Amino acid sequence: MPRVLCLGEILFDCIADQPGLPLDQVKSWTSYPGGAPANVACALVKLDTPAGFIGCVGQDEAGHLLVQLLETIGVDITAIQRHETAPTRSVMVVRSLSGDRQFAAFRDNIDTSDFADTQLNATDIPLDWLTTADYLVTGTLGLAEPHSAAAIVHAVEAMQRANRKVFVDVNWRPVFWKDGSFAPALIVDLLDRADYLKLTDDEADWLFQTQDLQTIADRFPKLQAVLMTAGEKGCTYWIRGHQGHIPAFTIDVIDTTGAGDSFTAGFLHQLCQLGDAVLDNAEMAHHMVVYASAVGALTTTRAGAIAAQPTAAEVDAFLHLMERMNSNGTGD
Repeated sequence: MPRVLCLGEILFDCIADQPGLPLDQVKSWTSYPGGAPANVACALVKLDTPAGFIGCVGQDEAGHLLVQLLETIGVDITAIQRHETAPTRSVMVVRSLSGDRQFAAFRDNIDTSDFADTQLNATDIPLDWLTTADYLVTGTLGLAEPHSAAAIVHAVEAMQRANRKVFVDVNWRPVFWKDGSFAPALIVDLLDRADYLKLTDDEADWLFQTQDLQTIADRFPKLQAVLMTAGEKGCTYWIRGHQGHIPAFTIDVIDTTGAGDSFTAGFLHQLCQLGDAVLDNAEMAHHMVVYASAVGALTTTRAGAIAAQPTAAEVDAFLHLMERMNSNGTGD
């Protein structure tokens, strides 16, 4: 059975083949499977932690391909729903010359509320299966539409009743919201139910007007950990009162798509391996964030979100190499 369940969107990222160009000047695109919760589920399985995905796709070729991919990787697809008329989502992603990406538009200018992932039905989520998992991961994009928002709340409440843990990734994407002014209040309400929070430095500024993780943690007494990623500036964390900063690894970045999702998977993998009790140990908490950072870093060395994800063996080899280089004084 899955140790971790990931609820939300699965889609195709159509990534610009020409970095540095605006949307209307891109000449060609390459499609990669994506969607933050699906990325996390795949990354967990590649790290040898059983994971499942909860979401909705269309009865179309894109939906079939995405479900087939999850099944091939080994993700539990028990709770995937298929909508008869709504299409599977595709999002156009432009890239900067440094590899940073921006979600710019949707395929064929389809309205964001018309995609299948917005139609996830709360009552069709098998709660007996859901609450056998230790952790539920969800983002906030589903809060933008009523059906998917209800499904998130339904699943989170079920996990809470079963004394399971909830991990929330803010994953702010304005293009997914018709009216982003409603987003902060909905996200904060969800965070009141969360045990773990992951966000970027920009998201911290936008949602809380601060990057002080103690201040954020004080606002949500239920939180056990706050993890803030900042790309090339590394990661800052607050874990049960322990605070620290992990510098970014020095690597050649090809594409940052999915790096934060891989980071989330790396942290959850460590939680499943070591248990929540280790979070009281400052040294172990630090190690868990280093591991998560390594998983995220390795994902940036190849194109795409899921295709680029490392295996547990690759992460271990990378960390061993970094440790050896540091001991020799040759790099980060």
